[in-house]
Amino acid sequence: MNNLRGVKSWKDASAWLEYRGIEDIECITPDQAGVARGKMMPSSKFTSNTSLALPSAVFMATISGGYPEDGNGFVYPEDDGDLKMVPDLSTLTVVPWEDDPTAAVICDLVHQDGRTVEFTPRNVLKNVVAAYDKLGLKPVVAPEIEFYLVHKNPDPDYPLTPPVGRSGRAIGGGAGYSIAGVNEFDELIDDIYHFSESQGLEIDTLIHEEGAGQLEINLRHGDPIELADQVFMFKRTIREAALKHNIYATFMAKPIQGQPGSAMHIHQSIIDKRTGANIFTAGDGSETDQFFHFIGGMQQHVPNALVMLAPYVNSYRRLTQAASAPVNNKWGYDNRTTAFRVPRSDPAARRVENRIPSSDANPYLALAASLACGLIGLKNRLESEAPVVTTANEDEIDLPRGLLEAVDLFEQDEELASLLGKTFATTYAAIKRAEFETFMEVISPWEREYLLLNV
Repeated sequence: MNNLRGVKSWKDASAWLEYRGIEDIECITPDQAGVARGKMMPSSKFTSNTSLALPSAVFMATISGGYPEDGNGFVYPEDDGDLKMVPDLSTLTVVPWEDDPTAAVICDLVHQDGRTVEFTPRNVLKNVVAAYDKLGLKPVVAPEIEFYLVHKNPDPDYPLTPPVGRSGRAIGGGAGYSIAGVNEFDELIDDIYHFSESQGLEIDTLIHEEGAGQLEINLRHGDPIELADQVFMFKRTIREAALKHNIYATFMAKPIQGQPGSAMHIHQSIIDKRTGANIFTAGDGSETDQFFHFIGGMQQHVPNALVMLAPYVNSYRRLTQAASAPVNNKWGYDNRTTAFRVPRSDPAARRVENRIPSSDANPYLALAASLACGLIGLKNRLESEAPVVTTANEDEIDLPRGLLEAVDLFEQDEELASLLGKTFATTYAAIKRAEFETFMEVISPWEREYLLLNV
């Protein structure tokens, strides 16, 4: 019972909870935005006979709490029936920031007859991983998550500002890889480490990024579902650690004007399950055809999947030529200006880093989209373009410039929709269109500044 994360059976779960004196259980699952939804119960009620359910509408809601209109293949269910929550006991862990002894468990969703719910994010990722499994392949991923620490700001009409560190001064930009920049938040970072260790979450490295108060956490490589679970829990952890120190942590793609955006880079490699070898590397250490086909799939289909990697209007403020983010679908060896970078490594560790996703993306959907694009390349033996050895961000922009254009491309890619699940694809597209319409109801400061007295 000394394991920090996960048990194998309900009997083990009961002993695990009793050993730690757990009083409450959070039964949670990610919605389409990656927000934790669920129910809390006394630990005494958490048994194999417990019946938990959520309305299906939870997975059709926009980030602002609205719902899309019927159309383009999406139909809102008239009964809004319940979906059963099935706890994944391998995710059982403590919630270290709660005052009362509390645990959390991530749940999957099934229909009342036990069928998998196709359109929930964790199941979408599971379906993509299963598609690899059918080919005898196993994806391995390692996410890198950037985020900002900012002053508490309860009024959304005011811009966000960097927090004050231990020196008593507001944090400035240009602190990339600065140890002093990290040390400004020593106590907060200690809490992040403590909370993470308590939950069995493995941080590989932590650095200060280029932005003012911008940090990056890298996770150890592993199974996509397990890593998506970790990112899901890490976001909660980092927000709670920041609140303990009276500041906010935000994963907005572009929270502060004039500062770099925040990304969630995804390192990907594919393992042959029979041999355990990396399929990107041949016996002599050179690149395989499969390596180039995987990149070909990324190049041809990631622009169509962009709405899952950059899911909000704000996401596209990061994807500009003036920002340090890729706006192309090129690839290159150790070239950070390309969308798909192949880092320097030993041949056995050869991998493809997708640098397009922003940190506001749902980790389950971002991983599902990225891996699905690579899989289409493998299955169809798609050819990749030649690697770029110069600066790639000075060419024409290869990606959609805004949310609606990204949704249009997403809806046109039938092969991608088939792999992700057609019900998910129509539901997700409808949600994104509804979010855009809600955004269009808001009048921005820019409009008041330049249009009020000039037009």
